Amino acid sequence: MTRAGTVATARLPDTVKPGGIESENHPWKIRLVEHPKRYESPFFKAAKRTAHKILDQMDDADLPYGPRPTGSEHWEMHHGGSLWVMTGSGWRMYRARVGIEWSMQFCADPARVDRLRQDAAELVAGFPETLKALAELGYEEAEELLRTPIEDADGVEAWTDSLFNACVPMSRGNHQGILPKVPGEHHYPWPVKGADFVRYDDFQLWVTLPDGTHGAVTPVDRRGSGDGHVRLVLAPEGSQASGTLAKAQEHGLMAVLPPNSSAALQAFAGQIEPGRRSASGPPATRRSRGNGQASRTRGNGQASRTR
Repeated sequence: MTRAGTVATARLPDTVKPGGIESENHPWKIRLVEHPKRYESPFFKAAKRTAHKILDQMDDADLPYGPRPTGSEHWEMHHGGSLWVMTGSGWRMYRARVGIEWSMQFCADPARVDRLRQDAAELVAGFPETLKALAELGYEEAEELLRTPIEDADGVEAWTDSLFNACVPMSRGNHQGILPKVPGEHHYPWPVKGADFVRYDDFQLWVTLPDGTHGAVTPVDRRGSGDGHVRLVLAPEGSQASGTLAKAQEHGLMAVLPPNSSAALQAFAGQIEPGRRSASGPPATRRSRGNGQASRTRGNGQASRTR
């Protein structure tokens, strides 16, 4: 231990020189192995059954994340902190401060998970019809889950796979998808991904960058301003744009792309006339109409679903 006012320096082995190149005889490797068959706990089975009953009772306009699956598609339940309550106007889902993904339960501190339980209990207490409504759907364990302190791994497992954590309903794309198709929450940061559920249908959040990687952009001014600049808010690590974005964030600046950039033209393609070389200027006379159908945006081929 060093005394106050002194600086500790690490002694380097004689074979290692500052500024040199280090290497290993046995470089690390990532093994790709078959995923074991997913075991669904009784807690998760009960939670999923209940979530599907809740979703069946909800109007399409009240669904939290996108349209109801059709055809061969089905809801996927994301362990994202799903706090379901019965309000005066029907079922609503709020997100917990953090969701516990299934594999994360094995590093979860029971005391910290219990704080999530307390948060959920306080929210549900504000909607007194919730526990009765859940019991009517057959989820009678809700009350015990909310009032039982989480003190060990068993308690963490029960909470992780409960209705109050494991049942954020999403399409497969929004859950696990990757670009250039649909960006899923598992692969893209929520502060960016979340915009998919509030953006205008005719604004393309996800674009193809000049090096072929995929990033996300936002307008720099309100709709109708005529400003076609876009702010880069996400670039994959290792891409040509990632260093610039990191530098901008480090200095408290914005990384802005000009209106004639390919990213800006992709982002505003639904708002400008075809063939225009700049995203700035008055919007096109046509307007995006929400019809529940996927529409393709010129530039990166990603389907943008109407919300």
